[in-house]
Amino acid sequence: MLAITAIGCTHAAPALETIPTPAPAQTETVVQPLTDATPDYAMGAGDILEISVWKDPALTRQVVILPDGTFSFPLVGRFRAAGKTIDQLKSEMEFALVRFIPEPDLSVIVQQVNSQVVYVIGKVNRPGHFPLNRNIDVLQALAMAGGVNIFADTRDIRIFRKTDKQTMVIPFDYKAVTEENQLDGNIQLQRGDVVVVK
Repeated sequence: MLAITAIGCTHAAPALETIPTPAPAQTETVVQPLTDATPDYAMGAGDILEISVWKDPALTRQVVILPDGTFSFPLVGRFRAAGKTIDQLKSEMEFALVRFIPEPDLSVIVQQVNSQVVYVIGKVNRPGHFPLNRNIDVLQALAMAGGVNIFADTRDIRIFRKTDKQTMVIPFDYKAVTEENQLDGNIQLQRGDVVVVK
């Protein structure tokens, strides 16, 4: 902030006095891991977990969920984590550990989410995989991929979605959604969805 004081013309002009502006308070950005705030989150391959047993530092470690949905842990071997919530995995591991540790108090924290992605391929400007760190619909995914290119058939876009037993194919009509306001067709994407633009 600059302060200037005016005085009579018969005197020499005073030097300008600069009043320093207080520096803004530093705020610390804290990345919160997925704990009780997201109890229904289903873990997936690539997610990084921090697992610890109270009063047993030898059993505190980070593990990565492998592509087959499992990870290994001392004493109890391999566990399947993909598709399970934190509470489900915690209960299963405590049940297995009780043979070695009386009344184990286990903590499971998702430190890093790497499994939440969608894929956009075909006639878009930047095909690839994109993080699904919030609710994303088809139009938003296409925007993240740079939009459809001039050769795309916008009446024939498809979403491939894997379920436990099969792969669903969901049609998406770009023009109907964007030009005819058929907004019901702009569906929310799920983890692992593949958007194919022909």
